[in-house]
Amino acid sequence: MNGVDLRPTRPGTDPHAHARALRRGPAPGEAPVAVVLLHGRGDSAAGILGLADELDARGAGPVTFLAPDAVGGQWYPLRFLEPVERNEPWLTSALAVVERAVADLASAGVPRERIVVAGFSQGACLALEYVARAGGAWGGAVALSGGLIGSEVDPARYPERLDGTAVFLGCSDADAHIPEARVHASGRQLLAQGASVTSRIYPGMGHTVNADELGWFVDHLRRLADRVG
Repeated sequence: MNGVDLRPTRPGTDPHAHARALRRGPAPGEAPVAVVLLHGRGDSAAGILGLADELDARGAGPVTFLAPDAVGGQWYPLRFLEPVERNEPWLTSALAVVERAVADLASAGVPRERIVVAGFSQGACLALEYVARAGGAWGGAVALSGGLIGSEVDPARYPERLDGTAVFLGCSDADAHIPEARVHASGRQLLAQGASVTSRIYPGMGHTVNADELGWFVDHLRRLADRVG
């Protein structure tokens, strides 16, 4: 992962060093597609796996879901719009958790082209930040109410190409936590890196996930499985 700097800001400081992950669905390598699913602030791996159940109920097909659990229920302490340094060393530690989940899938024979990194709210921000920094061709990135992290979207932080990676950005135009402008700025950055970006802004939706977003997610997982199969 050339684009992801996983070095602690201060040596020996790694708040999420002992983070665990829960799994839903087949064991890694036994399904055509895997999803690393990242929960929001105040939630948990068990909570976000409810989204996996929704996707399964809508016919996503056999999918391995791997949901890491943030220590203390949050990936980083401050808003995602704060300067990156202010959320360290938690942010670097959180990125390392995602990297470990990806490495676990890879060791079971699941390449990044079959891995979707997805999340809601704070987890959506972390998912986008990870994929944008890592670069490469992924199975996809799905941000449900999220955007790239930092006081501004700094292209210097994202030197890697995304090689056609499908990215979905879904958010309300009235979200109290995620400004619509940041969703659009994130989409522009990901496009500049070579991603294929779908952005959908929902009038007055609030901070939640809707059926249209779930529909896109399910359709994408099916298409991805078909390409593998």
